[in-house]
Amino acid sequence: MKINLPETGRERVVIVGAGFAGLAAARQLVKADYQVVILDKHNYHQFQPLFYQVAMAGLEPSSIVFPIRKHFQKRKNVFIRICEVESVDTTAKRLETNIGHCNYDHLILAIGADTNFFGNAHIAEHALPMKSVGEALYLRNRILSDYETALTIPDYEKRQGYMDIVVVGGGATGVEVAGALAEMRKYVFPKDYPELDCGEIDIYLLQSGDQLLKGMSQESSEAALKFLREVDVKVQFGSRVTGIDEEFVYIKDKESIRSRKVIWAAGIIGNTVQGLPEGAVVQGNRIKVDRQCRVAGLQDVYAIGDIAAMDEEGYPYHHPQVAQVALQMGKFVGKNLRNRLRGKPEQLIFSYNDLGSMATIGRNKAVVDLPSFSFQGFFAWLTWLFVHLFQIIGVKNKLFVFLNWVWSYFTYDQSLRLIIKAEKPEAEPETLG
Repeated sequence: MKINLPETGRERVVIVGAGFAGLAAARQLVKADYQVVILDKHNYHQFQPLFYQVAMAGLEPSSIVFPIRKHFQKRKNVFIRICEVESVDTTAKRLETNIGHCNYDHLILAIGADTNFFGNAHIAEHALPMKSVGEALYLRNRILSDYETALTIPDYEKRQGYMDIVVVGGGATGVEVAGALAEMRKYVFPKDYPELDCGEIDIYLLQSGDQLLKGMSQESSEAALKFLREVDVKVQFGSRVTGIDEEFVYIKDKESIRSRKVIWAAGIIGNTVQGLPEGAVVQGNRIKVDRQCRVAGLQDVYAIGDIAAMDEEGYPYHHPQVAQVALQMGKFVGKNLRNRLRGKPEQLIFSYNDLGSMATIGRNKAVVDLPSFSFQGFFAWLTWLFVHLFQIIGVKNKLFVFLNWVWSYFTYDQSLRLIIKAEKPEAEPETLG
C-alpha cells in the first residue's frame, strides 16, 4: 500500500523526524520548489531541554510542544503524515512505514536518539527515562503517587523506598533534574505533605566517572558540584549502576540504595532504521556521514542531528548530541538542497560552530561555557533562561513558560502537581428492556 500523497511533478524531499534537525531542514525548504514530506510518530515538535521541568511539575506539557501542522499550515508544498518508519530501500528510493510505502528523491534522516540502558534488561524495566513528553509525564505521576503512598506507610525503612530518589548520570540532564528535585524538597513538598518529614528525603546523583558535566570546563564542573552539595544532593562518583529492581539500586563495589524511583539520564543511543548499507551504522547506532551530511556510500540520503556521526577536526568522538548541532546540520542540508534546485553553489563542508554549553542547577544557580570564557551563578542562570526561552517555538508557548517561571520564582511554588493518567472510558452497561 502506498501512502496517500499527491504526485505534483516536483522532486520530493522526505524528512523523517520533526525534532530540532528535521524542523530546521524543513524550514529551509518550504519556499523552494520541492514537495516536502515530514514523517513523524507524533503530530508535534518537542522541546527536549525542558522535559525535566514537565517531570518536576514546573511546566505544562503543552508549553514545550508545538503542533507540526500549525507550523506549516500556510505552506502548500508541505505534507505531514503521522507514522513510524520501518525500513528504507536505498536502491528503489522508497521508505516502508506502518501506513504504507513512500517514494523519495531526497531523504533526510533526523530520527534522533533514545535512552541507552547499555543492554541491561533489568535497568530498562525499572528505570525511569525522560526522552519524550509522555515519559516526563509518567515520571511526574510516579513521583507524586509515591509521596501519596508514603503518607500511608508507618514503617520507616519501607517508607524511604518511596521517598528517596536516585538520579543516574552526571551530564546536563542529570544535574538539572537533581537540582530541581532539591528545590521541590525544600519549597514544595513541605507544603504539600506536612505530615511527612521532608528531611528524610535523600536525593542521590550517581556518576560512573570522576566529574560532572563531562565535556564542559573544569570550572563549570566544579561549580555544578558545589551548587548541588549546597542544596544537599548526595553526589557519588565512581558509582556504576549494575542493576535495579522494585526496591533497590545496585552499584558496583558499593552499598545498594533503597529507592523505587531511579531517573535514568546516563546516556543515549541512536534510533535505528533498517536498510542502510553495511558499515553505515557505527558505535552508538549513529550513521556515518561525510562533510555534507550524506550517508556513507549514498548520494541522496542524509543523516543529521543526534543520529549523525561526522568526522571533524576537534571532535574525535563525533559532534556532541545537542540541539545546536541538530539545528546547524538541519539548516545546512536544507539550504544546500534549496541552492541545488536554484542552481546556486552548495556549501561543500559542514563545520560545527560551537556556541557554548550550559546547565542549570536551580534557582540563581547555573553554569555556562562560551567559546572564549566561562561563568557561573546568577548571571549564568539568567543566560540559561533567556537562551531556552528564545528557542521555544510559538509566541504563546514562550509567554506561558515565562509566566510559569516568574510565578515559581516569586512564590516558591508550582501549580501543576497533578496526577493525570490516561484512562479508557468504561462501556456503559446494557439496559434490560
